[in-house]
Amino acid sequence: MAATSVVVPTRSEVLCLFRSLLRTARQFSDYNIREYTKIRTIDGFRQNRTLSDPDSVALAFSEAKAQLDIAKRQAVIYSLYAPKVKSIMDIKP
Repeated sequence: MAATSVVVPTRSEVLCLFRSLLRTARQFSDYNIREYTKIRTIDGFRQNRTLSDPDSVALAFSEAKAQLDIAKRQAVIYSLYAPKVKSIMDIKP
């Protein structure tokens, strides 16, 4: 059995992924989905902040990248079928 080396993401890679998830959240036109995605991103990164095991860090990073891909696809799909009426939360006084 060969030993596999786990590539641990750097701090800058993690921050880049975090910012990408937040940018993707801003692409949703619906207020509720936009806020849910933003809060879920922040909570997920806070939850994994204390990870120190290289395998756990690499796994969490790869799961977050997968979530980014899903969010990007959903943002595109949702933009095609988004309601034309703005939410009351999006109307500026």
